This record gives sequence, C-alpha cells and structure tokens, in this order.
Amino acid sequence: MSYFLSGLALIGSLYLLHWAALWMEGRGWIRYQRKRGSSGSLGNAMLEIQTIFEPSKRYVLEERLREHSEAERTGDPPSKPAAS
Repeated sequence: MSYFLSGLALIGSLYLLHWAALWMEGRGWIRYQRKRGSSGSLGNAMLEIQTIFEPSKRYVLEERLREHSEAERTGDPPSKPAAS
C-alpha cells in the first residue's frame, strides 16, 4: 500500500512540475516544450569552432550571420506578443 501511495505522490509531483514549467514558459522565463530552438544556431556554433582550426571558413560564418541579420530587418514594425 505504501508503494502505491508513493507512486501516486511521485506522479502528482511530476504533473505539478510539468504544469509549473508550462506556466514559466508562458511567461517567457524558460523554453520548455512549445518553443523549439533553431538548428542554425548549433550549426553556427560548430562553424565558429571550425574557424579555429580552419581560418578560411571564417567567411562562411560571416556570410551566414549577415544573411540572418538582414532577414530580421524587414522594415516592418515589431509584432505585438500574444496575450496569455
């Protein structure tokens, strides 16, 4: 019987932790489940490490970062975040 109650307590605490993480994500404090990171940032990080060993790769990284910054500057006003 104590194993059953311990299991229920564990499941309940995991559910509360999950709910708290979703709430914190909604407030923008953490990235938990709904928002996904981009694989491009990981690729740029690995390319940055590669430039240490192969300095000729530096121009590839600079071009990627330039294209990314140009894509962010579209000239449109920033959109308002959705109200929770």
